[in-house]
Amino acid sequence: MPVMRAELPATLYTAEQSRALDQTAIEQYGLPGFKLMQRAGHATFATLLHHWPTLQSLTILCGSGNNGGDGFVVAGLAHQRGLDVQLLCVGDDDFERKLRGEALDAWRWSLALGVEAQAYTPEIELRGEVLVDAMLGTGLAGPVRGAAERAIRHCNRSPQPVLAVDIPSGLCSDTGAVLGLAVRAALTITFIGLKQGLFTHQAVDYTGQIEFDGLLVPEAVYEDVPVSAFRTQAEDLAQALGPRRRSSHKGDSGHVMIIGGDLGFGGAGILAAQAALRSGAGLVSLATRPEYAAAALARQPELMVHGVNSGQDLEPLLERADILVIGPGLGRNAWGDQLLLQALQSDKPMVVDADGLNLLAEKNWLHSARRANWILTPHPGEAARLLADDVAAVNQDRFASVERLQANCGGVAVLKGAGSLSCDGDALHLCAAGNPGMAVGGMGDVLAGIIGGLWAQGLKPVDAARLGVYVHARAGDLQAAECGERGLLPGDLLPRIQALVSGRQE
Repeated sequence: MPVMRAELPATLYTAEQSRALDQTAIEQYGLPGFKLMQRAGHATFATLLHHWPTLQSLTILCGSGNNGGDGFVVAGLAHQRGLDVQLLCVGDDDFERKLRGEALDAWRWSLALGVEAQAYTPEIELRGEVLVDAMLGTGLAGPVRGAAERAIRHCNRSPQPVLAVDIPSGLCSDTGAVLGLAVRAALTITFIGLKQGLFTHQAVDYTGQIEFDGLLVPEAVYEDVPVSAFRTQAEDLAQALGPRRRSSHKGDSGHVMIIGGDLGFGGAGILAAQAALRSGAGLVSLATRPEYAAAALARQPELMVHGVNSGQDLEPLLERADILVIGPGLGRNAWGDQLLLQALQSDKPMVVDADGLNLLAEKNWLHSARRANWILTPHPGEAARLLADDVAAVNQDRFASVERLQANCGGVAVLKGAGSLSCDGDALHLCAAGNPGMAVGGMGDVLAGIIGGLWAQGLKPVDAARLGVYVHARAGDLQAAECGERGLLPGDLLPRIQALVSGRQE
């Protein structure tokens, strides 16, 4: 059976929802469980041959659950093809007696074909050119222990590349957290439903390239199971930002005001303002320290720059703006306090970032300021302060954290990081783009400006947030592909941003 190499689906599922998809296909649409397991094995083996076409030997590590059953099928197919197959059973001495259902059927099928199996021990040499991880699957709930722990360590010490079946063993498929330790795969092939944890938190260091096969289940199966989250993709951006009317004028594309740039942080406000311009806003103002007005105009003469010393100076400027972006370089002293209070009192739609978020947390203003017309864009540290929690807890379940943040704050919450998440209380959106070269000061300021610029052009807040995150991440990927990740600067993204919002996906 040829592996299906279509684009990854936009829909993401929890482990429970993935099991529901399997059960729906089996119980309501008459697909036998062993048939699905065979299809998963065929898809995995086809993927192996696609990526390693000269493959002659294979080591397959199988657990006693259905993930192991997929591995048994791979072992049988590889043996039929004439490959040297090393099938290792990872578990206790009574491994065979633990096999049930389709996994037991797959075990018997592979043995009938002549596959020889042996119990895994740490002393065994993993002799295959490629290792196949079919040990634990999506059912893991607690830390990895026992034989599986030893086998995972063995795989990670070995020089051969690893293909993970469905999910690298040791990863939580719901959160992307490593449960003690996990297999570092070069390639992961997953089935029927994309697991949400594959795309965020620690998982991005363990999955390698991700491929998907729907195993030919009927489309109606997906109508019966709710979706956990949606991946933002290029077509979402194209649908939201169609061609402009030929008669458009600058007022049609909105007026964004960036508020920030305290002493020592003047570049943050300038970067945010440039990003708002490049994302398509018709007018962009910058309210910053008077000391930075000349520098801002020299850097970007298209800006309207206002030097402000207090909230009183800011007040008359706010009326002209459609969207406020407050926080980049705002600082955490009296100047920033006054500007944030003035902005909050205006009741204007706003994007709150960086020190705007920190001031909300430090001053205990969040509860009184809770509103529907804002977008908050914290990184995990800022989110932890807003939630009165710690960073580890925020990252341990990023999906739950962004939902809690939105419930507490209202509006739209964006939780930045690997696999950035956006939530408006109705739906979760994940961005799988981006790269570690973007971990540099000023990148968040650019993101805040993009979101403000898109919002000013008439997008719904949740769309401005999720598409802003996508444009930012994709621009970073395009720049890194050309120039490399190390030394990537926020300003490097500006021409890429313009190309993306203009329909050039490059």
